[in-house]
Amino acid sequence: MRMTVSMKFGSLKTKRQKLLLAFTMGCLVTPPAVSGQNAVPISPPAGLNSLPSGKVDIAIKKPLIPVSKDFKLANGLRVVLSEDHAAPVVSVAIVYDVGARDEIKHRSGFAHLFEHMMFQGSENVPKMEHFKFIESAGGSLNASTHADYTNYFEKLPSNQLELALWLESDRMRSLKVTPEKFANQLETVKEEKRMRVDNQPYAPASIKLEEMAFDNWSNGHPPIGSVEDLEASSISDVRKFFDTYYAPNNATMAIVGDINSDEAAKLVEKYFATIPRVRLPTRPDLSEPKQTKAKYLKVSDSLAKAPAFWIAWKAPARRDKDFYALNLLQTILSTGESSRLYQRLVKEDQVALQVSCSYDERRGPSLFETFVVYKDGSTPEKVREVVFAELDKVKTAPVSDFELQKAKNQILRALFSSSSHASLQKSLSRAEMLAEYASFFGDPTLIDKDVEAYLNVSKEDIQRVAGDIFSKDSATTVDVVPAPKG
Repeated sequence: MRMTVSMKFGSLKTKRQKLLLAFTMGCLVTPPAVSGQNAVPISPPAGLNSLPSGKVDIAIKKPLIPVSKDFKLANGLRVVLSEDHAAPVVSVAIVYDVGARDEIKHRSGFAHLFEHMMFQGSENVPKMEHFKFIESAGGSLNASTHADYTNYFEKLPSNQLELALWLESDRMRSLKVTPEKFANQLETVKEEKRMRVDNQPYAPASIKLEEMAFDNWSNGHPPIGSVEDLEASSISDVRKFFDTYYAPNNATMAIVGDINSDEAAKLVEKYFATIPRVRLPTRPDLSEPKQTKAKYLKVSDSLAKAPAFWIAWKAPARRDKDFYALNLLQTILSTGESSRLYQRLVKEDQVALQVSCSYDERRGPSLFETFVVYKDGSTPEKVREVVFAELDKVKTAPVSDFELQKAKNQILRALFSSSSHASLQKSLSRAEMLAEYASFFGDPTLIDKDVEAYLNVSKEDIQRVAGDIFSKDSATTVDVVPAPKG
């Protein structure tokens, strides 16, 4: 579960991409102006910026996502069902345990390629008909590629569950991988790379950042992969990747919504039980050495209109003991206009146009990043010193009770607000969470423990984690300089 607020766009989903997209589209949020007779000053409630001493108790009903059934087919497919009859809707989410980290050198980009290939037709479903079947039934669907997994999902009227299961089973069993379809999707990937990376300001530098911050190639190469690697691949390479990873014993499926669990289990058995399991490969070594020397790179960007820089640190894996404190610290530092870095760099010192932090958490080594777009007239060295000064404050003095509780409230808002992608009000969000927890950690009910872990984070935890991570010697920095025009 991505506990920080997130939103999907397109097929590659990383927090860094979302931050870049928001900036390049001009989506910097500012409060609406109020003028004229309606501009009546309103005083804040008394005690707004203070909290009573001691822990604030928040009662949350458990389990957050009731599990009706949790079972495995004989071929290894893990299935989690959750009944919810509040609306006549059902969501199906499938996680395949394969991402960019499972690729091998000189054959990168396969995980992302197959996210496209999975819609190109199977034994009984013609090319792109998967979309037509679902949308004609009143549903929606999508997929996304990550460093450590690939997921697919459908949301439908609940009387169309069998359609979704038939479609997913048919492409798991009999995807048509042909030279023509490979060539076609290679061109699609090229166009996506041109659109999302090559022709977006700051995006090429963000890829350089990740490649340089990680020492292990399995962690550092981007999910979109290398066009040169794909062009050098044969159709047998492509088929081998599908045969290796797109198998029931490498997949986890969650079904959430207006279902009868017994009937849904029978449908799963009907469509998936005869798909053969495979022998899974040895997973790559993802270990990362501790960084003890700063890394630096300067990049010229012809599309950037303002100078910027990234600073990144290696960070704990998802659900590591320090994961929760670091996610809350990310919120304290950069979420909203009241956050520490925004107030210091944009409001007080007025040296930056935008500042944001992103915790790109994975099951293995992860990254914590700060991205600053600063004003002409400032120097990157000066602005970075301000960033480090604010980080040093967190290391040397505890955050306030108010800041910590606010950050926890924002985590809860992401879970319970209907406008959030991760909202538990949505059957699709619940299905994705169940599938991810079951696939990654073997327990679909871990959301309850995660919420509890967030609420139990102390000021001392945040101070300790900041001290462990935010060192100049362990930082990777990429400066982005707008290229001269003409």
